[in-house]
Amino acid sequence: MLRIHAAVLLFGMAGLFGKFLALPAWAIVLGRTVFAAIALGALIALGKTVKLPRGTQTILHFALQGALLSVHWITFFHAIQISSVAVGLLAFSTFPVFITLLEPWWFDEAYRGMDVVTALMVIMGLGIMVAPEPFGGRMVAGVFWGTISGLTFAILSLLNRQWAISVSPVAIAFYQNSFAALTLLPMLAVVQLDVDPVELGWLALLGVVCTATAHVFFIHGLKAIRAQLAAVIACLEPVYGIVFAYVLLNERPTSYTLCGGGVILLTTIVAMRKRASV
Repeated sequence: MLRIHAAVLLFGMAGLFGKFLALPAWAIVLGRTVFAAIALGALIALGKTVKLPRGTQTILHFALQGALLSVHWITFFHAIQISSVAVGLLAFSTFPVFITLLEPWWFDEAYRGMDVVTALMVIMGLGIMVAPEPFGGRMVAGVFWGTISGLTFAILSLLNRQWAISVSPVAIAFYQNSFAALTLLPMLAVVQLDVDPVELGWLALLGVVCTATAHVFFIHGLKAIRAQLAAVIACLEPVYGIVFAYVLLNERPTSYTLCGGGVILLTTIVAMRKRASV
């Protein structure tokens, strides 16, 4: 239980780097994935118990996942940079609802009335978050890009479903971060980027601690508790992130953001519990 909470806390802290670092979102993601891939690769090499899947089709599949992961994180950090940590995290928290809606279609399963109600509740929560903002404002843009981040993460999760049974999650994370980094590396040839040693240190912390270490904690925690409980705990990610943003950045979410975010989180928890009981 402590490992799961520690992992979720670190995941929630990751959003703050969108404010700490005066770098474009793609550069933050490039640094994050490079350091995460190095840390996970070292863990695999030292442990010698994780086997990396091979084969051209398998590698191409993980290359697609890596590209999708880069889009997910770029939209996530962009949402935070143009709005706030709270808005980015809460809008991203729509991903379980996207999974609920996409999974039946993806795997030819039956839809349920609860899925439609869940989607409508999440839309209402997003509407509350942007209620006082004029159309085209930064809050609306933040919610939009945060929701895109949630959608891409949901698709990534569905792509992972067929591999999670036979492939170690550490191997999956290593491949995804490696290919995400390779996807973004060509940007360095067309965009001049200046990163000072302090920023490089922040990127290393983001990649090694808030990504690789958090992922390992989460995996080990799943060995002792049910995945359903872990998913509910994961809903605390925006809560942890908002608290950190308040303490470290003095970023205070509006009452509309908290109210709309509360609707989203409550709906997500109820939807996961209902789906797990089927």
